[in-house]
Amino acid sequence: MLKIGLTGGIASGKSVVGEMLVKLGAHVVQADLIAQWLMYPGRPVYEEVVRRFGHGILNPDGTINRPKLAEEAFGNPASGKPPRVKELNALVHPAVVEHENEWMEDIGKDDPKAIAIVEAALILEAGVAERFDYLIVVTCRPEQRVERFRRRQNIAEESARAEVTRRMAAQIPDSEKIKTADFVIDNSGPLEATEAQVRHVYAILLKEAQQGA
Repeated sequence: MLKIGLTGGIASGKSVVGEMLVKLGAHVVQADLIAQWLMYPGRPVYEEVVRRFGHGILNPDGTINRPKLAEEAFGNPASGKPPRVKELNALVHPAVVEHENEWMEDIGKDDPKAIAIVEAALILEAGVAERFDYLIVVTCRPEQRVERFRRRQNIAEESARAEVTRRMAAQIPDSEKIKTADFVIDNSGPLEATEAQVRHVYAILLKEAQQGA
């Protein structure tokens, strides 16, 4: 089985690439969804996050309000709040990584020739790239990040730009990520161009998986 890390900056199109890889036959798990699951009420990560960041991050039903948590984590210059993203990552990442490892192990037991892909924004930032056989980095142009994030969050362009800038400050620049990548998917062009790149990469991975099984 091949273990693949799929990463890239915010709104680069990691999930789009992941969906394409699933259609081709790969198994993909999203670190962000694992983190959300781990932060449901009653789970240990939830309790620790609320203890550290306060009940002000909660919705009326007790669930964590992700925008409020993001504001606490990434900081807010307007209110003078310093970034606490490293503190949040230290709470969440170990549990997420453990869950990912268990998932990949289960995939490998079911199919020794499988291609198991973990989609995560902070693979390099968390220092866990060595877990993977190959690393795929997805990139796009800076202005595309802002527009894609704006559409996804349904917010004004100015707000989207500020949020993307704030979050990118906590991530390794694409230029540095590319240096560590085994494969780079440029998602700045038409969707068809991205699909062609994905098919090319998948063909290489599939051949490797078949030979290594």
